[in-house]
Amino acid sequence: MKTTPLKLALALVVLSIASMAFPQNITPPSTPIPLTFFGLHMHRADISTPWPNVQFGSWRLWDSHTTWAQLEPERGQWDWQALDKDVSLAEDHGVELLLTLGRSPHWASSRPNERGRKANAMPGGMAEPRSLDDWREYVRTVATRYKGRIKAYEVWNEPNLPNFFSGTPEAMRDLAREAYTTLKQVDPDIIVVSPSAAGPTGPSWMEEYLQLGGGKYADVIGWHFYLQRRPPEAIFDYMQRLRPILSSGGVGDKPIWNTEAGWTYFTNIDPSDGPAYVARSYILNWALGINRFYWYAWDDAHMSVRLTENDQATPGAGGHAYGQIEKWLVGARMDSLRQQNDGSYVCQLSRDGRKSWIVWNPERNSRLDVPKDWNVTSVQKLSGDRSGFSGNNVQIDSSPELLEGSSR
Repeated sequence: MKTTPLKLALALVVLSIASMAFPQNITPPSTPIPLTFFGLHMHRADISTPWPNVQFGSWRLWDSHTTWAQLEPERGQWDWQALDKDVSLAEDHGVELLLTLGRSPHWASSRPNERGRKANAMPGGMAEPRSLDDWREYVRTVATRYKGRIKAYEVWNEPNLPNFFSGTPEAMRDLAREAYTTLKQVDPDIIVVSPSAAGPTGPSWMEEYLQLGGGKYADVIGWHFYLQRRPPEAIFDYMQRLRPILSSGGVGDKPIWNTEAGWTYFTNIDPSDGPAYVARSYILNWALGINRFYWYAWDDAHMSVRLTENDQATPGAGGHAYGQIEKWLVGARMDSLRQQNDGSYVCQLSRDGRKSWIVWNPERNSRLDVPKDWNVTSVQKLSGDRSGFSGNNVQIDSSPELLEGSSR
């Protein structure tokens, strides 16, 4: 039989999924899943994006016109318009903010004429500032203005990628040290998130950064778990590589936040897989002990897995999946996550004396035997459709379904 390119591609995908190492022991956090675990990015909330109709508890400000270069385009001349609006919106909706620091203004940059890949980006933004005094003043001014209103700050975005930071790990450590000290002086309760690395070079960059002592200047380790063309289950492989680096760097006991992730336009993910990717990503992130996950992005039409329609405002299938998995998870305890011999995943939840199970198979359509002692009474799909259950098995595929049990 002739092997077509499509069949070869599908075979490679299945092989990639099958080769992903499911950890022998996964112990999800024992605490109920908080609403802050569900984070978002919104690019234009201050000017045009309607507030999402899904529930979420945290919002990372990046690509939102709130970098240092945009807040202080000239020394001492501040433009608070966008950030003031975002802070007010967050307060009105009870959402916690994470503000990412950095992107040096041209006047403060140590390499003011340096340009990145983005033709419209302000030159010099990738470089560290010439003077740490300027950096400290920026951090202090922002933290003082929004004291008690912005509760978390991330030191820099993707410092291992030249388009975002062209300095050395030593220079980033110095920026983190000064930011941490300054933020804690303004408000000891501020949460400081480390610079968040991304991509294949991220682990090696973080290893060097931590060996230089960078871990001392963070309450939380930030990371961008972009999985490129791989499915959500690939995060197992990523975490197995990352955790030893964090442990050897002295930060293995610090919380991890996935401060940015999704599937970008160049990954060419089938849009029909998008809703399942959203749901599985949130299940797997929490199971692995990641305390927050800021999806990128609500109002971005340039992603392979999108939450909104072309107008970047109306929730699409991905947005509905985001809202549905939030309803399934928030307030519940995740008791366990296991993978069966046929590749199916079973995630057990507890809420108010009731058990429920989220099930899916990323590789193939499968039939899952349902134990009688689960007392399953209904099955709910990611679309929200619910049906009664009275049999002893259920047909599952790559889209998670919720099996709801009776109270005990």
